[in-house]
Amino acid sequence: MLDVRRLRLLRELARRGTIAAVAEALSFSPSAVSQQLGVLEREAGLPLLERTGRRVRLTPAGQNLVRHAEAVLERLEQADADLAEARGGLAGALRIGAFPTASRAIVPAALVALARRHPGLEPMVCETDPAAVAHALRAGDLDVALVHAYDFVPAEREPGLTTEPLYGEAMYLAEPAAGPPGPPAAPGESGALGAPGAPAPDQDAVLRAHAGSPWITATPGTLCHAMTVRACQAAGFTPRVRHQVDEFATVLALVAAGQGVAVVPQLGVTGPADPSVHLTRLVMQRRTNLAFRSGAAAHPAVAAFGAALRAAVPPDLAGSRA
Repeated sequence: MLDVRRLRLLRELARRGTIAAVAEALSFSPSAVSQQLGVLEREAGLPLLERTGRRVRLTPAGQNLVRHAEAVLERLEQADADLAEARGGLAGALRIGAFPTASRAIVPAALVALARRHPGLEPMVCETDPAAVAHALRAGDLDVALVHAYDFVPAEREPGLTTEPLYGEAMYLAEPAAGPPGPPAAPGESGALGAPGAPAPDQDAVLRAHAGSPWITATPGTLCHAMTVRACQAAGFTPRVRHQVDEFATVLALVAAGQGVAVVPQLGVTGPADPSVHLTRLVMQRRTNLAFRSGAAAHPAVAAFGAALRAAVPPDLAGSRA
């Protein structure tokens, strides 16, 4: 009989590529992971792995077993959801991953509603970059998470995970008010978050106007950084990055100080209007989804958190659901 815990290790190895990465993610020693995978090979009765330098590659039999492991783990999630439903009354920890703008603008209201309806549930929020969410969910470090994708950085399908759409956001070019003039801002485009208005008709032209400007991007490795770089490259240039900052309030402060231009999402421009920052709405969007392990959609805690989130989405975002 194959051991489910060892199947999980094999699945993680297929995603991460090295035994060291699996060990770090699951808080095991590399030798313990190697030993357990060796036991799994003996249980299977044929080779599942072959080494190529420092990396380990799955044999065809190993790849096929991973596909079965995905199905087994999904059924276990469904079984856990059925048991939670049968117990009645939500209680215990719910580990939630969220990125900063959602953590500030949407998650708190959702947690208030969740506490009112399910006082025994203990939500635990951890700010997590969407690029790291898939591994954290599969490793069991998170139960549910908010993830986003940009038009220039589409979300890749992650085996073992399911996503449900939540909302979409407008994207803006933020530039110093005294900088090169772009198309006039539509009502609600500048300052406090309001009705987004119509996007600029020629996004590439808006971006190209700043081909020679210094840019402020998120840190490399984040989806937001990739979005800015790819959008500029699609417009025909590579941005000259001066500052790398992940917090949008700081980004806008740097723009106001004349330190460069940036692309920011709708939830990143909330707050009082700043006359020193000019915002031009772009055509592209950021879309946010709720992610969880496949088979967990019916889990009462996951379903309750999803319902609370949807109720907390501001009306101007709810009208553009992903």
